[in-house]
Amino acid sequence: MSHTTAAERRRLQSLSRDDLAAHQLARLNALLAQILPANEFYAAKLATFPREFTALEQLAELPLTHKDELSPKVGASLAPANLTWPAERYLRYHQTSGTRGRPLPVLDTAEDWQWWVNCWQYVLDAAGVTDKDRALLAFSFGPFIGFWSAHEALVERGAMVIPGGGLNTLGRLDLLARTEATVLLCTPTYALHLAEVAAAHKIDLSAHCAVQKIIVAGEAGGSIPATRARIESAWHARVTDHSGASEVGAWGFGDADARGLHVLESEFIAEFLSVDTGEPAKEGKLAQLVLTSLGRSGMPVIRYRTGDLVQPVWPTQGQNRFVLLEGGVLGRSDDMLVVRGVNIFPSSIEQIMHSFPEVAEYRFTVRKRGAMDEMVVDVEDHLAQPARIAEELQLRLGLKVEVRLATSMSLPRYEGKGQRFIDLRNAERE
Repeated sequence: MSHTTAAERRRLQSLSRDDLAAHQLARLNALLAQILPANEFYAAKLATFPREFTALEQLAELPLTHKDELSPKVGASLAPANLTWPAERYLRYHQTSGTRGRPLPVLDTAEDWQWWVNCWQYVLDAAGVTDKDRALLAFSFGPFIGFWSAHEALVERGAMVIPGGGLNTLGRLDLLARTEATVLLCTPTYALHLAEVAAAHKIDLSAHCAVQKIIVAGEAGGSIPATRARIESAWHARVTDHSGASEVGAWGFGDADARGLHVLESEFIAEFLSVDTGEPAKEGKLAQLVLTSLGRSGMPVIRYRTGDLVQPVWPTQGQNRFVLLEGGVLGRSDDMLVVRGVNIFPSSIEQIMHSFPEVAEYRFTVRKRGAMDEMVVDVEDHLAQPARIAEELQLRLGLKVEVRLATSMSLPRYEGKGQRFIDLRNAERE
């Protein structure tokens, strides 16, 4: 796969819906022609369907793909089920984070890896990264795909790349200062933690470092207004959100007006299924995100159920016509908590908690007390006034929540995805 140009990326984003659909249909048919019948997984799954479509709407007739289907076959420790080519053709091995079960192996050919890099160029465009920038990746590089593709996209763009693996938080703050890095890449949680550690050590970030742009991924925080505002205030820098998945690709990039995430529709077909009926969701309604990647032939996913919950809106004006997910990823279908009949998303709790500037960290726990659900939030609050937080939670959620003070720095901090939500109800039934 060839490199993309900025002009071509702008052209694709400005396509009308009809022209974009034609582009996607051509890419889908090219992908099917390339992977079938060599890809045994999809050859079997799509055996009764045509190998070439005349309209994009026909895609909805195909079966969904679920993550548990992609696990390696029994006795095969390396290869996920949906590989197209012999293992010798693959140059990159990664795996999913394993936060939701056993990690899934992820393999890429040289062509597919270039596609990853091309997708990331849209994220760098959105953040305004140029070849004059110096970018520090505050991430411990391992088999989790993390920011590996971002690293190479930055190299291709001509920016200086500064890996921050193997360092503690103070070490990374020092590296930021010494290298005069202008771009920081990390999770939203870790951006806040870096700022928290800087404040604890009397480090003035505006004087200590040159960071102007922050790209966040791995969590919903970059599109949650209160979280984004807190990060931007602490760093005096602009936050750009990004979303992707190891088994799918780098599919989302931040909206220029910070309204949420755009799906990279030139490289992915997005479908939105109602959480209530499973039918196509209407604009602005809560939906499950289903993605088909169009440029990854070595490990393709067709109609992949991501588990992400979103609210899609189709822009009709402006330079970017790619579908907008208002508020970004609002949560995951398996993360949504139903408490006393009320649907609660982690992103809703985060928006409330981060609206209190004195709250450093929190942990939200749901458990049973008799027949009733009980919600408790442990919070590090510099004002030590939990009543105001409890009042706001009850007002916004419509539920009573017990708020308990936690000792400063006693709650866990995370470099990767934060794990602030604990549901003990099922464990307590066992």
